[in-house]
Amino acid sequence: MGILDFLKPPSYEDPTVGTLVRQGGYWRGRIGLGSESDVPLLLAGPRAAPGDAHLGLARELGRRYAALLPAIEHALFEHYEPYLQAVESGEADHLGEIPRLSRPEQVWEHASLEHVLIEPMSGVETVEIAYRTKWDVEHTLGARFQRWVLIELNGSV
Repeated sequence: MGILDFLKPPSYEDPTVGTLVRQGGYWRGRIGLGSESDVPLLLAGPRAAPGDAHLGLARELGRRYAALLPAIEHALFEHYEPYLQAVESGEADHLGEIPRLSRPEQVWEHASLEHVLIEPMSGVETVEIAYRTKWDVEHTLGARFQRWVLIELNGSV
């Protein structure tokens, strides 16, 4: 043990989630979701260790992700529709070329996972799965779940 070891950020090893390192007020690691194996993961929790509730949600997310996709897909498509309407009506020339989608399942060709954040929001443990999309390049969109129910698609996370 070196003299400056106290300056190293604390780390935590979880058998399911893997290694988490405390940095910037969050426990940071990686999580596999669907076909993505290396999505940044941020967990709230005290400096000593991530909170049990947050770890439990992270562990469960991998198993639940496929079941959450239809709700996310629908929310992303609802977010997309006003962008398409604005471009087609000539109101939003600044948006440039956006994909032409006609069905919700087409969003996945134009959306990519950005990160997962698990923390309390309004006093309730919340899982936020963030996406970047080709139709809204200025924002990262966050699908927020409480008790595994989609409560909102936040347009700017």
